[in-house]
Amino acid sequence: MNQTTGGAVIDEGKPIFLQIAEQIENDIIAGSIAEESQVPSTNEFAAFYRINPATAGKGVNRLVDDGILYKKRGIGMFVAEGARARLVDARRTRFRDEFIRPLIAEAAKLGIDPDQLTEMISTEGVSA
Repeated sequence: MNQTTGGAVIDEGKPIFLQIAEQIENDIIAGSIAEESQVPSTNEFAAFYRINPATAGKGVNRLVDDGILYKKRGIGMFVAEGARARLVDARRTRFRDEFIRPLIAEAAKLGIDPDQLTEMISTEGVSA
């Protein structure tokens, strides 16, 4: 179930700190937060989501640990150089593991060969 909090939609099935980290990642991938630019502070996230600043900090610090963000002492958190490429590579790998491999396995169980699967995907892509 989703819940609206302070103008943001919170997915109650997922920890808020992970949602904050994913939102920052999504903004970096989409280009709305550029490399070397500042991200909102933990206090800004806390006010926006109406959560404890420590929870917001946990999401931001996760990205620091992953090398996506870095801290400029006394100034704030910034997007690291190369962060977008690293995020895209990680998402592609996760996409392959979570969607493509199971799709291929299920297709094989159903007797769908690679050419038929490609045709199904192409046809679905045209109608989507």
